[in-house]
Amino acid sequence: MTIAPYPVKSTVFVTCFFLIFVLFPIAALSQSDDEVITVESAAVLLNATILDSQGKAAVGLRREHFSVFENGTKQEITYFSAAETPFAAVILFDTSGSMESRMSMARSAAINFLDGLRENDNAAVYHFAAKVDLIQDFSGSRDLNEIVFDLKAHGMTALNDSIYKAAVELSKRPEKRRAIIVLSDGADTFSKKSSEKALKAALDAEATIYTVDMSSMDTSVKERAQNQGALKNFAEKSGGKFIATAGGAALRHTLKGIVDELGIQYTIGYESTNAQKDGKYRAIEVKVAKPNLTIRTRKGYTASKRG
Repeated sequence: MTIAPYPVKSTVFVTCFFLIFVLFPIAALSQSDDEVITVESAAVLLNATILDSQGKAAVGLRREHFSVFENGTKQEITYFSAAETPFAAVILFDTSGSMESRMSMARSAAINFLDGLRENDNAAVYHFAAKVDLIQDFSGSRDLNEIVFDLKAHGMTALNDSIYKAAVELSKRPEKRRAIIVLSDGADTFSKKSSEKALKAALDAEATIYTVDMSSMDTSVKERAQNQGALKNFAEKSGGKFIATAGGAALRHTLKGIVDELGIQYTIGYESTNAQKDGKYRAIEVKVAKPNLTIRTRKGYTASKRG
């Protein structure tokens, strides 16, 4: 379904949300724990989520309303689409010992997300404590494997490792839109990967991270603030969203909102004027001529090194 256009009257520019996606099969899985997936082509695709003042998808924007800049240099937009398209997502379900009082809520969140899947959307579900284990592989099923009801909260927390694993799996997917949904209290105590490597893996896999805070109200103010900081960092730097602890109707609404957001985005493609494969980070800014919009932005990508 194509989003119907309407006139844009303002020339106020705002930064919009995007996900990096390369137009051809240009993502390669690393053979080393110290390396992650990187962009190997000058062709870049951006998926932009733009919300109006009512929190609804801003519709009607056209190619001529957008401008793209890479490291400050304006790029020529060579591809544009304003249509719904399928997405692939990985749900990461924290089952470590610190989640004992929140397991039921986390299960409900996962179920609510799956229930919102549309035809052709695909999702996989993993749980993590000291290690990351598959609950169910990518499919369009709206049902959660019954094994999740037998899981017990125990052990340490490998949050960073779980995000890294999700990024690797998403990099193999054909969908242009990819997301990682983290249901956790944010307390990493066991990962081999640093938060920086986990985030870079997600960015290089063109995945947006949505984090749902599952911390207990009994957690100290200091500890909770620290844990939320980790979750916020993943969400904000990937162009996603951090969601504070919620339950009941609020939780259902939040998870449905993520599904809706992933389904309705603008897709903008350009061929980078910088053809160097130098392994350097490239900042991207996208501007659109319309005011009063809520924007989430992933900041850029890393070009792969030659050889």
